[in-house]
Amino acid sequence: MKDKYVIGLILSIMISSCSPDNNTKKEPIKWPNATHPVAELKDHNRVIHGDTVADPYYWMNDYFKKGPDSSKVVAYLEAENNYTNEMMKDTKPFQDQLFNEMKARVKETDESVPYFKNGYYYYQRTEEGKQYYKLCRKKASLEAPEEVLLDVDKMAEGFPYYALGAASVSPDNKLLAYAVDTVSRREYIIHIKNLETGELLPDRIIRTSGGTVWAADNKTIFYTSKNPVTLLSEKIKRHTLGTKSDTDVVVYDEKDNTNYIGVSKSKNEKFIFIYSGGTLSSETRYIKADEPNAEFKVFQPRTKDVLYDVTPLEDKFLIVTNENAKNFKVMETPLDKTTKENWKEYIPHREDVLVEGIDEFANYLAISERKNGLTQLAIRNLKDNNQHYLDLGEAAYTVYPSTNVDYNTDVLRYGYTSLVTPSSTFDYNMKSKEKSLLKQQEVLGGYNSKDYITERVMAKVSADVQVPISIVYKKGTKKDGKAPLLLYAYGSYGSSMNPSFSSSRLSLLDRGFIYAIAHIRGGEEMGRQWYEDGKMMKKKNTFTDFIDCGKFLIDQKFTSKEHLYAQGGSAGGLLMGAVINMAPEIWNGVIAQVPFVDVVNTMLDETIPLTTNEYDEWGNPNNKEAYDYMKSYSPYENIEAKEYPNLLVTTGLHDSQVQYFEPAKWVAKLRTLHQGNNVILLKTDMDYGHGGASGRFDYLKDVALSYAFLFKLEGITK
Repeated sequence: MKDKYVIGLILSIMISSCSPDNNTKKEPIKWPNATHPVAELKDHNRVIHGDTVADPYYWMNDYFKKGPDSSKVVAYLEAENNYTNEMMKDTKPFQDQLFNEMKARVKETDESVPYFKNGYYYYQRTEEGKQYYKLCRKKASLEAPEEVLLDVDKMAEGFPYYALGAASVSPDNKLLAYAVDTVSRREYIIHIKNLETGELLPDRIIRTSGGTVWAADNKTIFYTSKNPVTLLSEKIKRHTLGTKSDTDVVVYDEKDNTNYIGVSKSKNEKFIFIYSGGTLSSETRYIKADEPNAEFKVFQPRTKDVLYDVTPLEDKFLIVTNENAKNFKVMETPLDKTTKENWKEYIPHREDVLVEGIDEFANYLAISERKNGLTQLAIRNLKDNNQHYLDLGEAAYTVYPSTNVDYNTDVLRYGYTSLVTPSSTFDYNMKSKEKSLLKQQEVLGGYNSKDYITERVMAKVSADVQVPISIVYKKGTKKDGKAPLLLYAYGSYGSSMNPSFSSSRLSLLDRGFIYAIAHIRGGEEMGRQWYEDGKMMKKKNTFTDFIDCGKFLIDQKFTSKEHLYAQGGSAGGLLMGAVINMAPEIWNGVIAQVPFVDVVNTMLDETIPLTTNEYDEWGNPNNKEAYDYMKSYSPYENIEAKEYPNLLVTTGLHDSQVQYFEPAKWVAKLRTLHQGNNVILLKTDMDYGHGGASGRFDYLKDVALSYAFLFKLEGITK
């Protein structure tokens, strides 16, 4: 299901140092003679729309529901872990080597590029051997003494999982509101720290989304409150410092359980906004930041199938909307007349350009756009409306606005990366058009981008549809059909999988793997229609696109079916489950991470976190037409007696996005029908959730396991 915050953590990073030509001959795979667990069968039927479906593994929900079989669920998951460990035992030294190899590329003592806000420079720094970081600031000058606001390394001691949510400093710079999750369910507890004395205030706010917004009075904060069962963000509350959280005032209560809500503050510090939105429609409310007790006003009442987002300037509001504009347009309206009848066109709709967002400054706008599947940044002068674009230059790349918190500046900070270019931070003077590189990710041990080749090809999947594929490989890798290739994709929620650099992936490329990202429908790479053609009753386009991309790469001799691998996580894990049902013969191995594979049952259960938020993406199976369509592709529903590829499935016991029981049930059912000698492995992180480990090195152990799985299938042992 949707990873609202960290879709980007789905580990599209992949494996260390052998000649690319060493992979053309595969040694026979030797698996230990271990017996996989056999899950107990219990009678349970799903009956809806006159359709009865047996679900004998339904009991695995019990740990989530605190049912009588909770201990059996844990025992079963631990048995699966033991089986996976036994099957991969011979690769353990190799996994350790891979982990150390990938870790050695990371600069352990490092510091982020400082940004300036309200009189202070803020930055994070890491120390050698530490898993987390310090959040710091310096007053007025980078030469000033350092003030450590939060020592997350120390705060995380004793916790198997520790995640810091948003940290927000009060307008007078004296207080810090920050949020912490120690369970990996994305239920954050908000604390307030006095930055002058270092003491924690008694204020403690539980079960939040993690973000806080300060009013101008330095004593009022707004936050998003979650439902304790569904984990839906359903209320915006106002908290006054020094009061108990159970007396906090509800300033907004969302009645539509298909919407996500949140609260934010404008960059010019003048307005506080409440946003409520689903896939198809949205609504914004607002107050002035110096009037925290005012009633939030509706900017424009929600309208069916219309999304809009508001940006305030000094003299007007700008509105990015898709009303009569598939790829979005920008409108303007006076500060005192916000409803739709007052809107005037500011930037017109374009068929070939998707408007993704606006970063506002006193004199300029930085407009994030997407054209031909690639990101771009347009700079518009607010005084004369002249516009120009940043010149970038690679075949496949990603450019995006970085941390831009200062409204009164002519300097845009942006990030840039590609499959061969490490993450880079630039400052761009929008007036003089001069840019300066502030920092580029340092890859220890030596890295030369010229040793690698990146390509962007188009795979024809139908008479009028071509899917972009971003590809990277090491020089010397031959396109003779013998190279192993890992194909990654996501394909849901309009989330575009942009090409980016990964130092971990070098361990894959250096051993002769080709890595490719299929920009399939369901994402938004080619515009809003690209997304709409891969959702709801068109969801199967996502799966057939991916299969066709795999076949294209085989036809073009990038690889062969004996050497083709696939990977996806969360909704991308649904993709993995669907494609191995539809075309199991073209994949030698598949990695499905936290996979959303039990679509119908999950979407029928409103007690499962985020279910109702997803109706606009998948459909509501309480409606028969949606039920029938979802059932026709849901991986769990469509397992057949046939040979499946080698499969590594990962999940987390505390996952709040895709509950652990989905992959567990899927694996159990696959085992009963799978034919042939390919292996099916399930690995459950018993301490973590959807995003895996929280430390900056621990997650590399999961990457090392995935790599070792691929290498074992390729006969690569070092």
